[in-house]
Amino acid sequence: MMKKNTNNCKINNHHAPKNNVHGAPTKRWISLVSQRFSLRDYSFCMATLLVFCLGSLFYQLNGGPPRILLDLRLYLGNSTFLDDHGPPTPKVLPFPSQVVYNRVGKCGSRTVVLLLRILSEKHGFNLVTSDIHNKTRLTKNEQMELIKNVSTSEQPYLFTRHVHFLNFSRFGAEQPVYINIIRDPVNRFLSNYFFRRFGDWRGEQNHMIRTPGMKEEERYLDISECILQNYAECSNPRLFYIIPYFCGQHPKCRDPGEWALERAKQNVNENFLLVGILEELEDVLLLLERFLPHYFKDVMSIYKNPEHKKLGNLTVTVKKSFPSPNALQVLYQRMKYEYEFYYYVKEQFHLLKRKFGLKSHVKAPPSEEISIPVPVPMETEEPIEDEDSQDDEKWLEDIYKR
Repeated sequence: MMKKNTNNCKINNHHAPKNNVHGAPTKRWISLVSQRFSLRDYSFCMATLLVFCLGSLFYQLNGGPPRILLDLRLYLGNSTFLDDHGPPTPKVLPFPSQVVYNRVGKCGSRTVVLLLRILSEKHGFNLVTSDIHNKTRLTKNEQMELIKNVSTSEQPYLFTRHVHFLNFSRFGAEQPVYINIIRDPVNRFLSNYFFRRFGDWRGEQNHMIRTPGMKEEERYLDISECILQNYAECSNPRLFYIIPYFCGQHPKCRDPGEWALERAKQNVNENFLLVGILEELEDVLLLLERFLPHYFKDVMSIYKNPEHKKLGNLTVTVKKSFPSPNALQVLYQRMKYEYEFYYYVKEQFHLLKRKFGLKSHVKAPPSEEISIPVPVPMETEEPIEDEDSQDDEKWLEDIYKR
């Protein structure tokens, strides 16, 4: 006859005598529980219960589960996530959500980037900047790497760097919207010439950092002598500077000539939402605010803030002087393609201003500036009535679809 196992943990209540429900079976159950649960186990259970209660309270006070728990459930693939909450709400992006500002050197870009840093904090877009300032021409592999890095940035983003135009679609990426600002070519050249030698009012000795190997006689070389004596810095192809930013990375874009000029114009028409001119910067900012409000809303109030003006004044090039009239005339002749492009952009910009009802706000040049004897560009005809009545938003949609 087999001996009954008194340590059997299975309790079958339906085998217990009905008249002893509160007797021996109950005592036996308590005895078994006390054997299996120590004080440490009891403390763990109570702690778990406390966490559960606090989590429930947090749930009720916040109208739902904490975001981190939802993210964790989604990551772990819990099937009840979609049942309880539906699919995650997609992030609604502004349009366009990919903008590139391939800023031309010495065309007010430091002022604009300073504004963008404030605006990115204010409006929550991703400002992607580059620490590379002196490499505008890229190899094919460098182009691919840069486009990959920019295209995978969190949207909405605004990428800015001194770099010649990049064709994203050539490498299978979505083409972003481009913006840029240019200025009078001779004034841009002079600003760069003296900035490389003497820096600006920030007092950072940045000219010594940028040109550490420049000899003293070169640093103090008279600008007129540089032009008239055909120093490399003051002659082609160094003077062919603005057009390649719009022409692109093709080797012919660096050769002064009609091919690069026409390709630059074509890219302005097809890939740039706006190319403004520095001489009318306030109108540029007003149009940017109109076209890209999710990036540039309230930009004018920031730009006109006295504290921002103080910072902006620190970026003005110091020790700037002007060449003789003869040297200026020679310089202009060497930059004839640059001026043809500048006047083309200026004409398009003025047409855009009239379309949106902006009057020119052109500041008179400082008294020490010498006007350059250049032909006056042809006046752009006023838009016809049908164009005036065209809906502005529809016009912007057409621009974005390019």
